[in-house]
Amino acid sequence: MSAQGTLPGGVLPGKYRHIELEPPLGQPGCPRGCDRLLFSHREQRLVPETQGSAFPGTELKAELPLWILFEELDVLDEAALRGLFGKHRFSAVMHFAGLKAVGESVQQPLEYYKVNLTGTIRLLEAMNAHGVRNIVFSSSATVYGDPAYLPLDEKHPVGGCTNPYGKSKYFIEEMIRDLCKAEKGWNAVLLRYFNPIGAHESGDIGEDPQGIPNNLMPYVAQVAVGRREFLSVFGNDYDTVDGTGVRDYIHIVDLAKGHITALKKLKENCGCKIYNLGTGTGYSVLQMVKAMEKASGREIKYKIVARREGDVATCYADPGLAAQELGWKAAFGLNKMCEDLWRWQMQNPMGFSKN
Repeated sequence: MSAQGTLPGGVLPGKYRHIELEPPLGQPGCPRGCDRLLFSHREQRLVPETQGSAFPGTELKAELPLWILFEELDVLDEAALRGLFGKHRFSAVMHFAGLKAVGESVQQPLEYYKVNLTGTIRLLEAMNAHGVRNIVFSSSATVYGDPAYLPLDEKHPVGGCTNPYGKSKYFIEEMIRDLCKAEKGWNAVLLRYFNPIGAHESGDIGEDPQGIPNNLMPYVAQVAVGRREFLSVFGNDYDTVDGTGVRDYIHIVDLAKGHITALKKLKENCGCKIYNLGTGTGYSVLQMVKAMEKASGREIKYKIVARREGDVATCYADPGLAAQELGWKAAFGLNKMCEDLWRWQMQNPMGFSKN
């Protein structure tokens, strides 16, 4: 199993509350890069990471402040999880670990169900056994399936997922909701991500997919920097502004801030809450290509190919509930997302391993 990104932070002297932060697969540099944000939320963190990451443990440990503990383990390893919880005192878990690629999930459904579902069950069992009953879960807008209406709010029906990846997220949401109903004292915030992109504005931290990128914007950036010849656009016959798929893209820093507000919500003994994290604006694939051409000053070649199984035409959020209950709202627009992504790509043209 591979993963990307982590969320380190500071330590409050004399306080020993630990938060386990599991890195996501396929999410661009997920909250790890948001240093100003993270060091303002001062609790000690222990940061597990799984094999094959774009942020290998040795590189991550070299960059972390000395007071941040780091442990590398596999979320499927039940003994390792129980050992981890037995060794440290945690107050909450932020659960990102899992496989994430729509197309790949269609080809490898059993692997997705094994890793995402079994991994979550083992994690929840370890938490329960050690009295840790607060969790923030990295869910996805894919749980909505093909939208019945737009923008998507949290009341939209879920479960009509078009691919195994989305189904795994939906099943995990249901699992956590049932747990919160059955077991007293459990609190959960389920964050339905839309499409995280961008990088830390320093250019030091960004998304470095292992192999061929499954996400649109890392692929676009690699074409712009010369690592790949052209972008394959999956379908141009959707009922959208230019025939290509429309998605709600959110800056990774805004996404990270959403997680901090979610942690604060857990302190209210909130039960199980669900929030969309998106901007509320949708952009097509070709609009994203043009935005990256503007940010990079380079032409980005693309070819139209057949639709990809499991994709929907249009998907964008109504993020109003997060604004109302969490006080969270996306601050960065499309130009900023592309500028930060391009800065990272230019500073790391061949990714972390070749830098």
